[in-house]
Amino acid sequence: MNMIASPALAPAAVRGLRERIIQTLAFEVLGLAIVSLPFALLSGETAGDSLALLTTLSIVIMSWSALYNTAFDHIERRLTGRVASDRPSRWRVLHAVALEVSALVVTWPLIVVMTTLTWRQAFVAEVGLTLAYAAYGYCFHLAFDHLRPVPTSTRRRSDS
Repeated sequence: MNMIASPALAPAAVRGLRERIIQTLAFEVLGLAIVSLPFALLSGETAGDSLALLTTLSIVIMSWSALYNTAFDHIERRLTGRVASDRPSRWRVLHAVALEVSALVVTWPLIVVMTTLTWRQAFVAEVGLTLAYAAYGYCFHLAFDHLRPVPTSTRRRSDS
């Protein structure tokens, strides 16, 4: 008896650990390259101190971002049945803004501790970084999803 295998779509996947690491590292390295010099110029900190601060913030944010992105992808998948690379613009905006707002709460105290900025100045700097990274995050994730879409897996089953 000849059994013909036909593909049946498996549940949509989210990015695996390897892809999440690539995504997070690429986001942070490119972000540091874009933001370090403008932050130094605008904050009055030395280039070295700015790079040290932004690297520390980057490490904190990489950890937070990996957890946040995974949770967001799972929640979105449950609510919409959609994978991250198929995310429409309004969900991309929500994703980017919510990530940056939550990151502000985590990193604001680090800016105060690691710079000569007051709490108020650090908050203004943090808001500036948040706005810059929210716009960057939208563009980065749109490009990343285009270049490295979430693969849809298939499994094969036998028809009897």
